[in-house]
Amino acid sequence: MSESKPQAPAKLKAKPASISLHEDKIEKRLFGTDGVRGTAGLFPMTPDIVLKLGQALGYVLRKKEDMPKVVIGKDTRLSGYMVEQCLAAGLNSMGVHVQLVGPLPTPGIGFLAINMRADAGIVISASHNPYHDNGIKIFGSDGYKISDAMELEIEALVLDQDMTKLLKSHDQIGRTKRIDDALGRYLVYVKNAFPLNLDLAGLRIVLDCANGAAYKVAPLVFQELGAEVILLGDKPDGFNVNKKSGALHPENVSDAVKKYRADIGICLDGDADRVIICDENGEVVNGDRILAICAVHLKEEGKLKNNTVVATHMSNIGLDQFLKKHGIKVLRVGVGDKYVMEAMRAKGYSLGGEQSGHIIFLDYSTTGDGLIAALKMLEVTLKKNKKISELRESMTDSPQVLKNLRISQRVPLEQIPGYFELISLIEQKLGDSGRLFVRYSGTEPLIRILVEAQDQTLAEECAEQMLVWFKKNLEV
Repeated sequence: MSESKPQAPAKLKAKPASISLHEDKIEKRLFGTDGVRGTAGLFPMTPDIVLKLGQALGYVLRKKEDMPKVVIGKDTRLSGYMVEQCLAAGLNSMGVHVQLVGPLPTPGIGFLAINMRADAGIVISASHNPYHDNGIKIFGSDGYKISDAMELEIEALVLDQDMTKLLKSHDQIGRTKRIDDALGRYLVYVKNAFPLNLDLAGLRIVLDCANGAAYKVAPLVFQELGAEVILLGDKPDGFNVNKKSGALHPENVSDAVKKYRADIGICLDGDADRVIICDENGEVVNGDRILAICAVHLKEEGKLKNNTVVATHMSNIGLDQFLKKHGIKVLRVGVGDKYVMEAMRAKGYSLGGEQSGHIIFLDYSTTGDGLIAALKMLEVTLKKNKKISELRESMTDSPQVLKNLRISQRVPLEQIPGYFELISLIEQKLGDSGRLFVRYSGTEPLIRILVEAQDQTLAEECAEQMLVWFKKNLEV
């Protein structure tokens, strides 16, 4: 299924109750908010399209370098083998050398693009999606995800150009080889984000790797720092990535934390660029609370640049209220860690992230990194000599309900008859203290409905009303 950047609702004449997003929207035919993504074997994740993506990227890189080098990593889903070979073949045909590193977290490829002096890094992963999906994320030589302009250039080459006319001659074809020490390089890089004067000796950690890309490297990070690690989701078989495990199912870690009397639970997703924490009582600590805890700590240490945190429109308003008490501002941007990062780089901020657990520490990483975020949380607990439960209780959430509806076709919201009337009705119910946000997902065929209200019952009532309406007015 072709991915596109999620459409924002048309700008509404709204009360303060609603969020009116009017993001600059670039129409894309292949790329979504986090690369190209879809069901393996169906457009755009078919061998021919993936091959052309490799060729298109190779052609773009060859305009800058005579013999470019690209690093490719992946998670553990079955179709990764197919996608890896197609990408490598496409790049080789354009005279690009390829280095395959095997399963490694997404942020590890951003790091290796810099560390190995590569011209680009590619991650083969559909992140938190089930195994039958796959995706392609591209990093530049600077370790950051490529620009919208470069994505559009690649799209045009793939969909509108006969790539056979651009192929390199037989004596200019690139080579592919496997790199054996990539995991070790990334391991050292992650550990360097943790203070040298601290260790994790005496701590018991429950770690769920979601049967994904971090199943080898994540346990080593915490073990080498001295922790006792109880492992879940560390036996990938090609089919079980994210299956009832990891960041989408923190209840597994919650139960294990209580069973083994652990100090903390750490839940990663399939490509380990996000993390959800469980405290010592098994209570879930989501991305908003991680941001809140780390922001206050960074400010106390004088390391929170411009006293600002970047969050998305999905974050709870409780985050803004809590940070305001500590003299910290919140800048909200469109959904997607790519847009969080863009705002951070443009404004010089050091911390940002999403409620879903994408947490970016710009002083340490070029994208969200679940392992670094987990280490930073552990750093706070050790320096403050407080348990996770004591830290998480400092922020109070506003009642919030998120509903997802799977759809078969994306219709611009403003073109659906009755949409504006529905929004107006919900706004009247919520009043000035409520908030609503509707968007199409940029990574899955879903429409997402977010409602915040003064009380949980009202939030659930409004979200359900919108869900029922969309079921009647969209193809599902």
